[in-house]
Amino acid sequence: MSRWVRPEVYPLIAAMGFVSSMCIFQLTRNAFMNPDVRIKKAQRMTPIQDNAEQGEKYTQHGFRHLLYRNRPWIFPAADFSASASAATADDH
Repeated sequence: MSRWVRPEVYPLIAAMGFVSSMCIFQLTRNAFMNPDVRIKKAQRMTPIQDNAEQGEKYTQHGFRHLLYRNRPWIFPAADFSASASAATADDH
């Protein structure tokens, strides 16, 4: 009798599980934290809300601050040496 799930399918299941969890996280975040989504009837009655500070808080979250704080370098030594040689070539 053959196995129901073969071992070579496990990486595919892991990848699909990870992507599905990312989608669920984003949908939940947008449904409950986005200032443009209005679930309650009292909030839906006002067509235009003045909530700029809520929108700023939603878009500038902690993960984005982490990404902007750290410069994305793949090979720091190669990037530094390439930019240093390009700067000296421009001086001449």
